[in-house]
Amino acid sequence: MALARVVETSAAVAATRSRKQKTAELVALLGDSTRQEIPVVVAWLSGAARQGRLGVGWRSLVSLDVAVADSPSLTVLGVDELLSGLVRTTGAGSGALRTTILTELFAAATSPEQDFLRRLLTGELRQGALAGVMVDAIGAVAGESVDLVRRAHMLTGSLTETAALAVQGGSDALASVGLEVGRAVAPMLATPAESLGAAIDSLGPELIVDYKLDGARIQVHRNGDDVSVYTRTLRDVTAAVPDIVTVVRDLPCRTAIFDGETLTLDDDGRPRPFQDTMSRFGSSGDLGDDPRSVLKPFFFDCLHLDGVDLIDRPLRDRLAALTTVASGLRIPFVLGAGVDEAQRFFDAALSAGHEGVMVKSLDGHYAAGRRGKGWQKVKPVHTVDLVVLAAEWGSGRRTGYLSNLHLGARDADGGRPIMVGKTFKGLTDALLQWQTDEFPKHETHRDAHTVHLSPEIVVEIELDGVQRSSRYPGGVALRFARVVRYRPDKTSEQADTIDVIRTMLP
Repeated sequence: MALARVVETSAAVAATRSRKQKTAELVALLGDSTRQEIPVVVAWLSGAARQGRLGVGWRSLVSLDVAVADSPSLTVLGVDELLSGLVRTTGAGSGALRTTILTELFAAATSPEQDFLRRLLTGELRQGALAGVMVDAIGAVAGESVDLVRRAHMLTGSLTETAALAVQGGSDALASVGLEVGRAVAPMLATPAESLGAAIDSLGPELIVDYKLDGARIQVHRNGDDVSVYTRTLRDVTAAVPDIVTVVRDLPCRTAIFDGETLTLDDDGRPRPFQDTMSRFGSSGDLGDDPRSVLKPFFFDCLHLDGVDLIDRPLRDRLAALTTVASGLRIPFVLGAGVDEAQRFFDAALSAGHEGVMVKSLDGHYAAGRRGKGWQKVKPVHTVDLVVLAAEWGSGRRTGYLSNLHLGARDADGGRPIMVGKTFKGLTDALLQWQTDEFPKHETHRDAHTVHLSPEIVVEIELDGVQRSSRYPGGVALRFARVVRYRPDKTSEQADTIDVIRTMLP
């Protein structure tokens, strides 16, 4: 298949907001692809190279001295092989060789193909082919149940692997996919609740209310004496958290997958600042002499225990399994609470220094990688996770610093984030310095007043509410927004959507 065909489909998918039309475009393309081409095409139209991160920056691409090809000649498998060559090129002299490979690739590309490749290699290819849309297309092309394809994707965490299973192995291959201890699964996410009472009304009476800790999400896998710890973004941080490894290794089980949070505590048991917890994930694992640097794990789910996969079972079964081996590590909770008892529990969580509570249905299943309605989070103030699109240079006391942030909500249809406001409130001197040092590393372009960024940095924003506005393309604007903190534990795909922002309209 010609690369030009993929580029045309990418443009067609980006041009429509109709999920049905997006799916139809993808089905047509995948239907014309060979079995070898399908995993490559699926990866590209999901916004990434099949090989993962290629170590190619925007500046190295724009500095290439190549003309534009007059006619298309590149093929899908040919380009894929060149990208594999980039990954294999390491060591002394690799820089020059990588430039040679990129020059060969771009010299053979037409103008639309060059644009597509630049965005693919730098992670900027956002044409609206979200995982859900691609799952639908894979199911249609393979003639398999979408639910079966979705489950396989949930457990493998890979659209390319799922596509290969569906096309080459069919329903038997898809159904055979199970949890694999040591392979991280995309975590289930929570939906913001309108209020504590509304959450209880929608999920009760068979529910559990957990503390919502001000910590970092972790997924812990144990296989015998081998323990692996992953972050919310599935990054392996095992070497940096020997304290968690030791605790889990001492539990009375052979194999397990736990979902939970971790944080560092002060001497009085109150949570230390979020950034102190996150700093541990970038450490060498040396705890030093300060007991407050020790990470304490708190678990609220169990997806696998001693050879039995629990991910397809209701929460009540998963919690029963968790209690048998890690009752002392359970996150604080209350079962079957009515509104009054839940409110007292909510107040206790805030008094203890935590963010709020999570209300969960005991009948609910684990929706890996998605915001399940069976989990709802309740906080005392409105906070949302948004993407930083740009930053303006400051004036007055902030002259020389990148200050005013342009904020975007995630487009649920897979397009670029949609701008919903600006803010410079809540920025400390330390954050101003950090922004000024960090943002140019993610720069796509700039003008005299503003540095525009690749949409990958997530910031938590507190606001008083949302109002209708014609100023921004989403038709809404934030009211009195201020920065709470940056979220290095989250990717832009885990930011809140424009639909979540719109639900906050009065």
